Amino acid sequence: MSMPTTAMVLAAGLGTRMRPLTHDRPKALVEVDGRALIDHMLDRLAEAGVSRAVVNLHAFADRLEAHLAARNKPPAIVIADERARLLETGGGLKAAHSLLGDAPVFTANIDAVWIEHGPPALRRLAEAFAPERMDACLLVTRTDAALGLDGPGDFFLAADGRLSFRGEAASAPYAYCGVQVFKPALAAAEPDEVFSTARIWRRLAAAGRLHGVELQGDWMHVGDPAARLAAESRLRTSAAPP
Repeated sequence: MSMPTTAMVLAAGLGTRMRPLTHDRPKALVEVDGRALIDHMLDRLAEAGVSRAVVNLHAFADRLEAHLAARNKPPAIVIADERARLLETGGGLKAAHSLLGDAPVFTANIDAVWIEHGPPALRRLAEAFAPERMDACLLVTRTDAALGLDGPGDFFLAADGRLSFRGEAASAPYAYCGVQVFKPALAAAEPDEVFSTARIWRRLAAAGRLHGVELQGDWMHVGDPAARLAAESRLRTSAAPP
């Protein structure tokens, strides 16, 4: 398929695990290696050809909105205001449906950064998305190669790219990297206002319509202050001359 030019950036979370760094700012504005987390993600999306990003706001919304207004480079920002109520990932997508439209879009969390060791990950993700065979395609990483990852992993990845959930297994070899290509109408059709996208994924996985692409690189989950320091160290080490 053609590259999505619109993305939904999920930046409305409370960032409780990142305290005390989020006592006076949203998690999206916590800096890693001199750049706010949301700027890391917006810059990745711009590199992949995204020209318009819908960003939802809740915690410290005024501060985040001002930061976004001061950006002077792509993508163009459209605000999805969740000041009154936090809607979770799926609910945020549903509420922003009129801003997103029905064509497949990137959706992106703001709590991950990565170092690429191959072709650009987001371009590979979009190129793998085949709307006739799948409704969502997730960027995933091997759990044994991830930094800052909590838990036993999320998925098994089949040879044909289909994802299945860990279920009753003690562990699974792949974890979600926080970015997917997704059909917004799926969230719009949900009956509830507040819900997680994972609910849709489980239904898609059962139908064989949830797929994944493995990241070729080093993925870092920036979930708490210690993970932030570890990610910063990895980024600086990778940028240092040999």
